[in-house]
Amino acid sequence: MSKVDEPRINREINVPSVRLVDQNGNMVGVVAIAEALTMAERASLDLVEISPNAEPPVCKILDFGKYRYEIQKKANEARKKQKVVVVKEIKLRPVIDKHDLEIKMRNVMSFLAEGDKVRITLRFRGREMDHTDLGMKIINQVQETLAEHAKIEQFPRIEGKQISMMVGPK
Repeated sequence: MSKVDEPRINREINVPSVRLVDQNGNMVGVVAIAEALTMAERASLDLVEISPNAEPPVCKILDFGKYRYEIQKKANEARKKQKVVVVKEIKLRPVIDKHDLEIKMRNVMSFLAEGDKVRITLRFRGREMDHTDLGMKIINQVQETLAEHAKIEQFPRIEGKQISMMVGPK
């Protein structure tokens, strides 16, 4: 944690009075800053500004090192629980064989099970562009296969020489 996002402590707090919470979590009330600092020194702890935007600011008497450690621990836990959504891509052709399509669909299912999104791209080459209906037939077959396992986030659309769609886990 850098100094910028740390709360102000002890003599860094420069306001005339603060709303004080003691080391046991009891609300003391609004007291002068000098009195709050002496109470913190008597307890051998720090005066930490918890809520600087309140009027008057809320300060708590606690061990600042332990407080900083707890905040860091919570931040690390939150970072662990984050799931980065990855976009995987499956490429198809309009002349794909039935078995090859089944294997590709199995891969899509495993990607969806891991929580990833999948972009399905069907690319045309040369004169295959004259038969976009074959491509749409394969894309519709893919939609039927994935109907109960995925939600369509981007419906199939023709973009130049390819048809693409995006699916995500249900």
